[in-house]
Amino acid sequence: MKLKLLTISTLFALSASAFSAEIYDHTSTYQAGEQVTFNGHLYEAKWWVAAGDAPNKKVDHEWESPWKLIAEGDGVTPPPTPEPDPTPEPGPDISGDYEPYVAGKAYKAGDVVINDNQLYRCKEGPTAPWCSGAAWAYEPGKGTAWFDAWKAISEDEVEPNPNPTPEPTPDPDPTPNPDGYTVTQAQLDAKEAELTSDPLLEQVKQSIRTRDNAIVEAIMPGASNNPENVKRVEHLIDAHTWEYLFPKRAPEYTYRHFLQAVGKFPAFCGEYNDGRDSDAICRKSLATIFAHFAQETGGHTAHWDVPEWRQALVHVREMGWDETMRGGYNGECNPDIWQGKRWPCGTFENGEFKSYFGRGAKQLSYNYNYGPFSEAMFGTVRTLLDKPEMVADTWLNLASALFFFVYPQPPKPSMLHVIDGTWQPNEQDKKDGLVPGFGVTTQIINGGVECGGATEIQQSLNRIDYYENFTQFLHVPIAPDEVLGCKNMKQFSEAGAGATLTYWEQDWSWSSETPDGKSYACKLVGYQTPYSALKQGDYTLCVKEHFPDINIVD
Repeated sequence: MKLKLLTISTLFALSASAFSAEIYDHTSTYQAGEQVTFNGHLYEAKWWVAAGDAPNKKVDHEWESPWKLIAEGDGVTPPPTPEPDPTPEPGPDISGDYEPYVAGKAYKAGDVVINDNQLYRCKEGPTAPWCSGAAWAYEPGKGTAWFDAWKAISEDEVEPNPNPTPEPTPDPDPTPNPDGYTVTQAQLDAKEAELTSDPLLEQVKQSIRTRDNAIVEAIMPGASNNPENVKRVEHLIDAHTWEYLFPKRAPEYTYRHFLQAVGKFPAFCGEYNDGRDSDAICRKSLATIFAHFAQETGGHTAHWDVPEWRQALVHVREMGWDETMRGGYNGECNPDIWQGKRWPCGTFENGEFKSYFGRGAKQLSYNYNYGPFSEAMFGTVRTLLDKPEMVADTWLNLASALFFFVYPQPPKPSMLHVIDGTWQPNEQDKKDGLVPGFGVTTQIINGGVECGGATEIQQSLNRIDYYENFTQFLHVPIAPDEVLGCKNMKQFSEAGAGATLTYWEQDWSWSSETPDGKSYACKLVGYQTPYSALKQGDYTLCVKEHFPDINIVD
């Protein structure tokens, strides 16, 4: 059976349901009755709203807010908005030489910028990529959600930088090298293999394998030549059961599409040859992913004729959006920033960028998710960047969810590795309350919103309820000590067991083996870059970008 090893190289930004009102603009004023969307929720102005008075602005009493919450994006009560980091009182002019903030520039965790005579540091963790996001939301000190990505600091806090970018060590006696440095492709390939030989990275590569689409397209319910993992799923979930579990689903979520999505990923419900129970892992994987389907795309309607846990897969497109609409989730399409260069957006006939709103069972959003998903499914970023509607209308609507299930998001492990026991928490994880169980999968999928508080919020309670129902239906035992919720769970950290280094960055070190002392190499890092260690060949691309004078020969 022919398999391809493909990958994603970016953090997921998975949206909940949204609405057709315009997105809130912090530079605009609003009249009473005008509606906006903000963080996926719909708000209406109660009276005239001044510029900058965002729907999440901190107020002592709800009646003081000029905004009224009309509808939540996922049909449940939104969590309380965290109070932003305080901005220090204006002080004397900052004396150091600091880089000014530039909208659209790529930033990483630890980067320090100055904006309006105030210093800001890009926060570590899963929100670090947001520092490079749209200025209206993430401009330090000004954007509507800048405090999620940046921290205001004083000059005394500038050092130490948690992720400093080291300056290249100069050659004490540089020798001019007009012809550059020559290396063979075989040498680069060998270096890539050496740097990616970590056992955990090898396990990740095995879990993200994909089959040729010719095999996937041939999958039919009950076909004798269906792949082994598809047959296992068919044994547990047949067409009649699919209809029973998801009676309110959108018509695009067919049983065959589900089997094709399973067939694309051999590791999902695949065979374990090391003593682990393959059927038990498959049952638990299905119960877990179905529970998250119910929360992410469910009807959440108590008066329907089926219980809420069987109301999953109602939405195939984000609420309020259709394929003709412009301006959806394409702020990172700017070709002047690296996200726009790495994942160039498709355009409508008039030249406007395509809209990358939420589609499919995981509501895949943004070009920097469509591009990597397309590359994993088709070997090219162009397919889904040019035709994002395929994520709603084809078997990709369910494959996108399995894609998220098998891929890690360092420092988070994949949900598959949580369920099959590959991920084992270390002492830091345990200290942060991150232990195997359904709760930690909620932390993976939406921990920044639903986890960490002193009490379990409604979204997490929903997921627990759905999981308990699906496990009962699929005969999955729940251990008495399994942690089902995620209250008091901290975010995954760089010191945790899931913090696999999966991106390539320039190696700044000095080398005595090259004429000019440059390394002509890249190294593994934990923060996001355009180049993934999970995709073979990205190492060479990284080297070529950072060392354009290198000569690569066969």
